[in-house]
Amino acid sequence: MNLPMKIDFVSDVSCPWCVIGLKALETAIAQLGDTVKTEIHFQPFELNPTMPPEGQDITEHLAQKHGATPEQSEQTRAMIRARGAEVGFTFALDKRSRIYNTFDAHRLLHWAEQDGRQLALKHALFTAYFTEGENPGAHAVLIRVAGEVGLDAARAGEILASDEYAEDVRKQQRYYLEQGINAVPAVIINERHLIQGGQPAQVFEQALRQIAAGN
Repeated sequence: MNLPMKIDFVSDVSCPWCVIGLKALETAIAQLGDTVKTEIHFQPFELNPTMPPEGQDITEHLAQKHGATPEQSEQTRAMIRARGAEVGFTFALDKRSRIYNTFDAHRLLHWAEQDGRQLALKHALFTAYFTEGENPGAHAVLIRVAGEVGLDAARAGEILASDEYAEDVRKQQRYYLEQGINAVPAVIINERHLIQGGQPAQVFEQALRQIAAGN
């Protein structure tokens, strides 16, 4: 049948539930086989747009932002590790001690879409941060990861050294905020149907089947 299906995946590189949601969504799409033909477009959302380049200690950040105690933060980490294992992703959260500004990562993702490598870059950035504990805002990390997924590393460096694509990213962020998106991941199907959060694959599969059937 091969029904076309546009998927806007609104997310941030520093969001663990976005990793879980993406992996589950990909599993759901695989389960549908040739029922649908999907196009995933990653849309920018910064959880911490005012975060300075040096970042902030995660436990301190969660306490300030959500009032979470160290014990609550550890419980959340345990849940994330478990959910990650379910979808085949390794969260080495002991390596991730800080949260960083991700605006430049979003600029590179915007550029990567033009080269057909946005999905590969998204996965690589998730791995760099959540599995390797690297800073996804550091230009050296971004340039290296871009090269690893087949993008032109020199061009990535030029973009990061300028303000190229900055306004494009800000425009997209404003658009989704104006649409009422204030938490991620937010998965928007065919610009009409919203699935919120890092849902299990079964939830995504059921939703995609219903949308494909016109329900």
